[in-house]
Amino acid sequence: MQRPAEAGLSSNLDVALKSAMNIDGAIAVALVDYTSGMTLGTLGGRPDFDITVAAAGNTDVVRAKLRTIEMLGLPDRVEDILITLDSQYHLIRPLSTANGRGLFLYLALAKARANLALARHQLRGIEEGLQL
Repeated sequence: MQRPAEAGLSSNLDVALKSAMNIDGAIAVALVDYTSGMTLGTLGGRPDFDITVAAAGNTDVVRAKLRTIEMLGLPDRVEDILITLDSQYHLIRPLSTANGRGLFLYLALAKARANLALARHQLRGIEEGLQL
């Protein structure tokens, strides 16, 4: 299942999503607004994995972590959040750019084919090149 980025967003988002899908083990990727739970663009997926449902569900994870950091008064920001399943890695990367506030990249990876350290590095590079 593939869905291009929503109309009105730059082709830069399309390039970013395609680049993320080139990461070894990539199952699906999404750019998500964590204030609304809406996906701004998705790519990939398979019959047993709906990236839109997974992305929307992970908005609660991002909100909870950001709220906890705020309550603790930590000066840090969330670089990424890793969820490890039996067969998958789910990597969540809140955008740190001014125009990316409130958004995160969400990448699902097949654990058997992915190099987690390399995937984190590549996703960071994709974030840095993403202009919204």
